[in-house]
Amino acid sequence: MRLLLTSDTHVPKRARQLPEELLEAVRRADVVIHAGDWVDAATLDLFESRSARLLAVYGNNDGPDLRARLPEVALAELGGLRIGVVHETGPAQGRERRCAERFPQLDVLVFGHSHIPWDTTAPGGLRLLNPGSPTDRRRQPHCTYMTARVSRGRLSEVELHRLPRSGAAAVSP
Repeated sequence: MRLLLTSDTHVPKRARQLPEELLEAVRRADVVIHAGDWVDAATLDLFESRSARLLAVYGNNDGPDLRARLPEVALAELGGLRIGVVHETGPAQGRERRCAERFPQLDVLVFGHSHIPWDTTAPGGLRLLNPGSPTDRRRQPHCTYMTARVSRGRLSEVELHRLPRSGAAAVSP
């Protein structure tokens, strides 16, 4: 099972359009995971129309229209792997401990908010992944997203993809 992980798309506030590379990866994925901060409903509509399956949450920049359509926390079992999605996890210091305490039933937690890619494993085995942002790199050298595979209850081939700095995009919501 192919996964695409993304977050903090911030269209149209931080970018007018989504990168074509990201949209092509959405099309190829079996499951798309979005960890919030869509900003507009048109971007959610676009992801829903192009995703085989979408597992998504709202973020702190998402208004009532998005909050009415999305949960704060999403949980799913994908190929025997227990995955959760949430937008915010608090400060980096102590993140692994806090998340392992809050989500003891999970194997993987995907989160967003910081726009900073993150890949660690908490004591006890919870894998924490933040794909960064495909449209707003903030203090990072590149905009990013992640892909991974799930097979027989295991996560593998986790890869951080760096997008061109130009930010040029071919498709808008």
